[in-house]
Amino acid sequence: MVSLRDPTVSGTHGRLLVLRASVALVVAMGLGRFAYTPILPLMEQQAGLSGGSAATLATVNYLGYLLGAVLATFLPVLTRSRAALRVSLVALVATLAAMPLTQSLPVWLTLRGLAGVASAVVFVFTARVAHQELSGRRDGAGWVFGGVGGGIALSGLAILALGGDADWRTGWLVVAALAAAMSALAWTLPGGRPQPHAVGGAGRVPRRNRVAFGWLLAAYFCEGLGYIISATFLVAAVASLGTATWLGSVVWIAVGLAVVPSCVVWMRLARRHSHVAMLTVAMTVQAAAVAASAVSGSAVVQVLGALCFGGTMIAIVTLALAEGAVLVGARAPAIATAVYGVGQVLGPLTVAPLLDGGYAPALTVGAVVLAAGVACTLPLLWMERRARARPRATG
Repeated sequence: MVSLRDPTVSGTHGRLLVLRASVALVVAMGLGRFAYTPILPLMEQQAGLSGGSAATLATVNYLGYLLGAVLATFLPVLTRSRAALRVSLVALVATLAAMPLTQSLPVWLTLRGLAGVASAVVFVFTARVAHQELSGRRDGAGWVFGGVGGGIALSGLAILALGGDADWRTGWLVVAALAAAMSALAWTLPGGRPQPHAVGGAGRVPRRNRVAFGWLLAAYFCEGLGYIISATFLVAAVASLGTATWLGSVVWIAVGLAVVPSCVVWMRLARRHSHVAMLTVAMTVQAAAVAASAVSGSAVVQVLGALCFGGTMIAIVTLALAEGAVLVGARAPAIATAVYGVGQVLGPLTVAPLLDGGYAPALTVGAVVLAAGVACTLPLLWMERRARARPRATG
């Protein structure tokens, strides 16, 4: 395992480690979870997948992801075991490759559920690498999480390259082949050792911090529920507008490309301002982007909305978890991830009854939920400003 004091962490070795870790997230998230989004319109057109079944498939995948995250919380060995990483990478490739072998909805549900569990294990393993092995490298973790966007863009490019008359089966096989190739680069990510329990610093959290954390969780729940609606159905929504067949893939590529630098950019802004201020701004931008996608059929608006959506979706996660750690300490990520995961599971289920009438109503619901999340950040802003003003008032 690379020592945190090893100077090579900030040199060539560090850059290679960032690359390999980001590639792991390309496989786990961009391909393993979100390749479903650009393939969904093909499955609806060619495999007879209904809107309700599409929502159910998405829900099962997100439920599997939540289960995987909970398992990692109670079995922390999963975050440092190379065997767990490798089994999960193989499982992701296998579940992607098996999707075109059947048109049975129960089998698809099983495959997407297993893919969700495997993607969560790879994600938590990689997050541990990013925060443990790259803690001394400025912006290293941000670029690692940008790998999610790289995978999203790659999946969109793959479907775009196949053409408008591509077969849905070919789409899954191409994504599986890409995941297999990328897994080879992530195969040797370093395992870890059990971390000693912190001594001290685990005292009672002040009431103000607990109240603030409650508002943060409320905002983060809304984010999980609202963003996942767009992340699941955005390409299908664009395809349903009757515009050029390539626009859906281009929109999805734009989402991915915007994700890549987003964590680095927003965290730099947060160091200048604050996590809460930037979280509020990012969620506002995202709500506006989803609302624009819901009401406009313009290709320009759709692409700009996709750039704003992608430029905030993973950055919001980074900002929220960082603020949670400030408020209540090391237990914050596990609690917040569970709340966010519940929101993701509920998102597709919430809009499923609306999908027979098109995707615009679903995206509208997503925008409204995200706006509610913005409202939940306002008490946090007020509490933060009050806390900053207090020393001046008493000094």
